[in-house]
Amino acid sequence: MNRATFWTRANLVAALTTLGILMGSATTRAADASDIAEGRSLFMEKGNCQDCHGWAGDGRKTDNQMPDGANLRESALDREIVIMTIKCGRPGRSMPAYDRFAYSGDGRCYGMKEGDLKNNPLPDPPATLQLREIERIADFLFARVIKQGAMTRAKCV
Repeated sequence: MNRATFWTRANLVAALTTLGILMGSATTRAADASDIAEGRSLFMEKGNCQDCHGWAGDGRKTDNQMPDGANLRESALDREIVIMTIKCGRPGRSMPAYDRFAYSGDGRCYGMKEGDLKNNPLPDPPATLQLREIERIADFLFARVIKQGAMTRAKCV
């Protein structure tokens, strides 16, 4: 094999590898029923999201002492932004950061560190979540809540 052929093949392999990595990160696998069920459980129990967003995700909470959460049924956010919001919370708002290392110093959340939150504090979450758990909550939200219209008895059953 001559030198030109070697570089052409090497460049092709590198380009295909890079494309595969990019495509793998740009696409998400479809959530199956167990992912959605796990996400619902995390939403209702570990994350305790229903305390602010309501059991149906419509912002109608039952505990008036909890902050008002957004109506997730009318959300126009995409999956990436929903995951970022769960991980990083909303500084200056009532949405906690569920990623234990959200503002630990690497700037993963909005390029901010813990010291940047002095004027925009975040409430403590009921529990921290792993990325996999946050993704399962997103699976549940996009399958059963976000852009799914108002909750009805038929949807509830």
